[in-house]
Amino acid sequence: MVDTEAYKATVEKVSAASNQAFKDGVEKTLGALNEVNALSKSNVEAVVESLTAATKGAETVGAQAAAFTKKNWEEAVAAAKSLSTAKSVQEVIELQSSYAKTSLEAYVSELNSLTETLSASFKDTFKPINARVTATVEKFQSYR
Repeated sequence: MVDTEAYKATVEKVSAASNQAFKDGVEKTLGALNEVNALSKSNVEAVVESLTAATKGAETVGAQAAAFTKKNWEEAVAAAKSLSTAKSVQEVIELQSSYAKTSLEAYVSELNSLTETLSASFKDTFKPINARVTATVEKFQSYR
């Protein structure tokens, strides 16, 4: 004869254990989804921050290039005026040589300045993305 009380107790234990396992599984899944959502939100924020930095860098480079172009044009006009007042071919050659040297030095200086600005802009642009990659790698390594 089957002991119904023992059978009933066993069924209740199995049922309670499976209910607890299901509850634990659901809680782990919800916890993982919350972590994924938090990571995704942080990733989106990092992309927005990165795009903002890139836009600011582009604006800075554009303004710097425009200022150099304006200054270079003004210096070319001034050089042309001074050439028109030259009294000899020798003076024209000297003025032209001086302008060419000054213009080349200004161009090299501006190129170096633009390189520094672009370098700083790239660092600022990729800083948030690098931080997110590092955080994600650390998160996955913590699961080992």
